[in-house]
Amino acid sequence: MQLGLYTFADNMPDPETGRPLAPAVRFRNLLEEIVIADEVGLDVFGLGEHHRNDYLVSAPAVALAAAAARTKRIRLTSAVTVLSSEDPIRVFEDFSTLDLISEGRAEIMVGRGSFIESFPLFGYDLADYDTLFDEKLGLLLELRRGEHLTWPGGHHTSRISGRGVYPRPLQEPLPLWIAVGGTPQSVVRAGRLGLPLALAIIGGEPRRFAALVDLYRRAAEDAGHDPATLPVSINSHGLIGDDFTATADLGFTSHRIGVERIARERGWSPATRAQFDRSITLQGSDFVGDPQRIIDKILLQHEWFRHDRFLLQMSVGPVPHAAMLRGIELYGTVVAPAVRKALGVPGPAEASGIKAAASPAG
Repeated sequence: MQLGLYTFADNMPDPETGRPLAPAVRFRNLLEEIVIADEVGLDVFGLGEHHRNDYLVSAPAVALAAAAARTKRIRLTSAVTVLSSEDPIRVFEDFSTLDLISEGRAEIMVGRGSFIESFPLFGYDLADYDTLFDEKLGLLLELRRGEHLTWPGGHHTSRISGRGVYPRPLQEPLPLWIAVGGTPQSVVRAGRLGLPLALAIIGGEPRRFAALVDLYRRAAEDAGHDPATLPVSINSHGLIGDDFTATADLGFTSHRIGVERIARERGWSPATRAQFDRSITLQGSDFVGDPQRIIDKILLQHEWFRHDRFLLQMSVGPVPHAAMLRGIELYGTVVAPAVRKALGVPGPAEASGIKAAASPAG
């Protein structure tokens, strides 16, 4: 199993000062987090695309390229690229460039996105939410197949006849994952296309998502793909610290601040400590606590999902930078070795992970 992190580079007001960090400082901290993750042996780091003032990463490939120049081994992915409001050709060129800079460590994780700011920003109609993604995903898949692109065009993309697209990536094909939040139709689409699945579980009862993973694997098999060659990633919220109680207290404070603005926008009820405490139990959705609790929870979920990758989002809200660095250190030096040993999988010094499996034809 690959173990890693993802973040949106949250930059919300600090509960003590009432102010967010200067953006340049937050980016400096972000790059330090990625470097530490690489040094302690984590496998993957992902950056999610947003176009809001509380999340700083609007251009994941740019930030990941800066990280590529500072790291040696860790794989670098978007988490996610909001493909519906992007130009697929530019996405492919950006991540091909990242792949060359990183010497073959780039990945793209595409999704429809849970925020809508990019649609009016780039002149798209939300009424086309589904058709935009379907059409642009088809174009991105075609771009991965070869140097020269022939595309019939559609409602949202232009006709292209035999045009070269450059640069070409080091990895052929460039790894592409489909990120979903729990919609059966999205899971089936990923399976039919024979693409790796990244399933976000950020609430509810995780075990119920096992049915979606089964649905994905059945759809893949029905379409003629071997499910055993298609990786599944589980992406969840959490925070790792030395002490369970102190980590839970910090986790709730950060979580509450991180979701309260979204809750106001969407008419949700405010986050409560009782809800949070339920979510961090062994059967809950969030991975918060000391290393042993995180180890136990990853292994329990592996029994349910038999997944190949686990990505943890620790920066939900204004988590202090020192706490983030300590959490990353514990994740890489305590949690990851224990999980790998329990599952009988090689560590980063012994193998390059599931790179080949993450690069299916399609």
